[in-house]
Amino acid sequence: MPEYEFVDVYVPRGLTRKETTRLLTDHAEYGHWELDRLSLHSDGSRRVRLKRRIIRQLRATW
Repeated sequence: MPEYEFVDVYVPRGLTRKETTRLLTDHAEYGHWELDRLSLHSDGSRRVRLKRRIIRQLRATW
């Protein structure tokens, strides 16, 4: 079963859709994050939850 780590990103309502897309694209490209959940609030702000898989290395036993 894969394990994931999560990060919540708050996007204020003043940010345009294009700027928000650029922000999330940068997280995806450079941090290897993917979208888990997006919540759009009534005041126009967004709360985005990103996830990425935790890859654990197994120790080699000689």
